[in-house]
Amino acid sequence: MALLDRPDTPVRPFAVGSTSVSHGTTHGTTSRPPSTHSATAVRATARRTTSRALTRRPAPRKRVPRWTPLVWLALLADHRRHARLAARSAVATAASAGLSPYESPGRPGVVMEQPERPGTLGRMTRPAVVAHRGNSSVAPQNTLAAIEAACRAGADAVEIDLQRTADGAAVIIHDDVVDATTDGHGAVARLSLVQLRALDAGRWFGPAYAGQRVPLLAEVLEILVRYPSTHLLLELKGVWAPAEIRGVTTAIDDAGLGERVLVQSFWPDTVAAARDVAPHLERGLLLAYEPPDVLDVCAGLGVAACNPSAEMVRRDPGIVTRLHRAGLRVMVWTENDPSGWSHLCEVDDGAGVDAIITDRPDRLLGWFCR
Repeated sequence: MALLDRPDTPVRPFAVGSTSVSHGTTHGTTSRPPSTHSATAVRATARRTTSRALTRRPAPRKRVPRWTPLVWLALLADHRRHARLAARSAVATAASAGLSPYESPGRPGVVMEQPERPGTLGRMTRPAVVAHRGNSSVAPQNTLAAIEAACRAGADAVEIDLQRTADGAAVIIHDDVVDATTDGHGAVARLSLVQLRALDAGRWFGPAYAGQRVPLLAEVLEILVRYPSTHLLLELKGVWAPAEIRGVTTAIDDAGLGERVLVQSFWPDTVAAARDVAPHLERGLLLAYEPPDVLDVCAGLGVAACNPSAEMVRRDPGIVTRLHRAGLRVMVWTENDPSGWSHLCEVDDGAGVDAIITDRPDRLLGWFCR
């Protein structure tokens, strides 16, 4: 029972300051019949308690924590390995070309060419507005309804999460388990596509969205084809092998959306696999913390963007300047507060970040019009 929940049945009242109770007996004492006033109070309490029980909202579903200590250690090892690979590759390239070393801010003495800042989402007079899991403040996250709502609201891009089912299908869902955003239970990776598509992914948000399903990537691409000004930030959850990514990149190319999609992940191995399979697609590295060699990792992966959390930028605004100087775009996740939006527009000596990922894209668009 939640800490502040009241019991569904009325608690039998005790007479404060007396050794007797209003009903039944205690050892060595005789009960007295309740007065008319006491009986009326009991009935009123029962009615209020029953009313609360009937109108009380269901408790939120428990979420399984994603970032366990073992996950953090694995992510740190992945970053370090790719930093070493990038350093060796840069030194070898410099030696073969006879170049003089360029000392990068991340690792002095290591050759690293400064790339030009790419044009993902285009550079605007303001940061691009990216709808986090669709317009997830007005519709259930990562559903077709949320994605359609984001496009209609005028978001510059939509951010969604991609995972694989037990039979290898690519589906749009954030958590490793389906418990929080569907009426089902269990790990996404252990459910077949048929099982997953049978779940209701909208009723938890509101009755109007009952019947929404966990979408397929192909369904999302169909919506984006109808909105040619909306881009896609596609996060691959966890570690993907090149063979697993090939089907995703083929679907993007077949839909004619290659120039409007940025594939991103927290995992350097996944970003590297996307680079190897589809080097023509722009890539991004998501950051939950800043490793000391992050610029070398980004250079080795050939990413167009490095996207830290809003909390990271609040603690250290200089991270935006460092990433910009390395030729990287910065798309910050996830900021929903106007004071945070203002801060993100002012970092890097007023240049601001390149994009703000938010659950409230319609409100952010309105905020920019103020």
